[in-house]
Amino acid sequence: MGDISDKNFKPFIAAEKTVPEFTGTSILLGIILAITFGGANAYLGLRVGMTVSASIPAAVVSMGVIRVILKKDSVLENNMVQTIGSAGESVAAGAIFTLPALFLWAREWGTEAASVTEIALIAFIGGALGVLFMVPLRKALIVKEHGVLPYPEGTACAEVILAGERGGSRASAVFAGLGISAVYKFIADGLKLFPSEVHYEIPIYKGAGIGADVLPALLGVGYICGPRISAYLLAGGITAWFVMMPLIVLFGSGTILFPAHVSVGSIYAEHGSFGVWSNYIKYIGAGAVACGGILSLVKSLPLIARIFLEAVKGFGKGGEGGSRTEQDLPMPVIAVCVLLLAAAIWLLPAVPVNLFGALMIVVFGFFFAAVSSRMVGLIGSSNNPVSGMAIATLLIASVALKAAGQGGRAGMTAAIAIGSVICIIAAIAGDTSQDLKSGYILGATPKKQQIGEIIGVLASAVAIGGILYLLDAAWGYGSPELSAPQATLMKMVVEGVMDGNLPWNLVFIGVFTALAAEVLGVPVLPFAVGLYLPIHLSIPMMAGGLVRYAIERKKNISDDKKKESVDGGVLYSSGLIAGEGLVGILLAVLAIIPSKIGGAENVGALLSSFTEGLMSEEAAKLVGIAAFALLVFSLLKFSLWKKQKTEAVDNK
Repeated sequence: MGDISDKNFKPFIAAEKTVPEFTGTSILLGIILAITFGGANAYLGLRVGMTVSASIPAAVVSMGVIRVILKKDSVLENNMVQTIGSAGESVAAGAIFTLPALFLWAREWGTEAASVTEIALIAFIGGALGVLFMVPLRKALIVKEHGVLPYPEGTACAEVILAGERGGSRASAVFAGLGISAVYKFIADGLKLFPSEVHYEIPIYKGAGIGADVLPALLGVGYICGPRISAYLLAGGITAWFVMMPLIVLFGSGTILFPAHVSVGSIYAEHGSFGVWSNYIKYIGAGAVACGGILSLVKSLPLIARIFLEAVKGFGKGGEGGSRTEQDLPMPVIAVCVLLLAAAIWLLPAVPVNLFGALMIVVFGFFFAAVSSRMVGLIGSSNNPVSGMAIATLLIASVALKAAGQGGRAGMTAAIAIGSVICIIAAIAGDTSQDLKSGYILGATPKKQQIGEIIGVLASAVAIGGILYLLDAAWGYGSPELSAPQATLMKMVVEGVMDGNLPWNLVFIGVFTALAAEVLGVPVLPFAVGLYLPIHLSIPMMAGGLVRYAIERKKNISDDKKKESVDGGVLYSSGLIAGEGLVGILLAVLAIIPSKIGGAENVGALLSSFTEGLMSEEAAKLVGIAAFALLVFSLLKFSLWKKQKTEAVDNK
């Protein structure tokens, strides 16, 4: 096989050759990974407001199980596992960015939260539509743009799967990261030996504060996103915590600023810099994120129109006909399925959307699927601005529903349901395009991959409702453990439009800050997300970004060795993210299991009681910083240092 970036390449498995692909093993293992990575990413997104692509770790774990444990050698079977498995992360991303708003409203209104059935239906409908909308786009984006759109995760998955003889060693990096992260997370947030969040006020600079969530997932996210994205996030955090917040305290100390009901000085005296952030900065950040989402849509309008026209021209083509590697789900089948799903949205009582909302979902869903599929081809699924698209959708949906006379609680719930479905559509469309890219390189059958995606969507949709209920029962959305930043932002946007009670001055400060960043050429969305989130999240991400920067800028090392170092760090970072997410789910389970030992209300509290009083608060903070430093060293070991050692041996 030639260079996979060469337009004239031939797939690894020739079109006329048939090998095991859609097997019972690949389906079962894919479903397990879909649920596992879906749960891990749900926890990560609810804690930090970001998720990362599960395609690479799913491919590596699949390769480790099928090739190393089961002793089977099937490239397309491995690819099918990662196709099904990666769907869980995308369903989780779309669901956790929006649906927790329903839980927050239920708490405020004293009503029942969305049922598990309602959540599962919304997740499945959105995921299935995302897969179906991507099918007519495959030839335009994957085939015709091969060599132009890199699809980084899809290409990386193909490379990982093709590294047959190195499968065991590459899988070990993921499992090592998973194990180290799991132990670290359990000690920090289970036993509470040291705090997972370290914070210091800066008394001489009132309003400012600094700190970090010393957690493995954030380090891994920063490494995968890279130094540039991490730097933009940190720049947003610095702007908020070291410019805006001190200005608010300096000029508004004795003033009551809406939406707070007490003076800024009182808020700062009682709650410190966090009080200033929660009362004011989150609205500024909301305006910046909304502006970034709308700007990305405006820039993409010509692309949307072109892809839509290509899809319409290709209607009815490329279905059952052609060679094995050219077969998609037939277009008539897709059209019927889309109509049935739209009817289900409208008619099923569990989905609180009327006919107008169902039409909005179909129209905007296809457009956002096209945008998402194109954007992940350039910047990767981990950087896909799904939340920005969701905010733009919610603004449009809320205004349209209110204008149509559907306001109040019913209108708010309908707006979130519409936003949830479209958010999941965008996330799944991006994931599907990455998986189809892997399949195109490897020689997979597109139709089988598309069916596999729907299976992964169904499995993770069934699981995500239970996971959301579990996490809410354990900690509650909006708590320090699960801040659910994106869902809180979505809730705030809908309420602001429906009730007219948004602090618009703060929102417009964010909007014009984002516009200034755009004029300066700074990517708006990562900067805006950094502005919206606490700086405690962007600092550890920057640490991961700096490790990758050190590798990419290292001299006296061959390009191949540098690439191996970067890839080793990506695999280890994927393990860090998965390990923390899985233990986060475990701790959530322990937090709802009652305990009558030692006066502890639950098993989680019982575990933390073993380490109470071992050291002072300041000493515990220092232990947390030291533990995170060791975590950084472990990332260096699995990336830069490990490869350096290998190269030194090779040179002898």
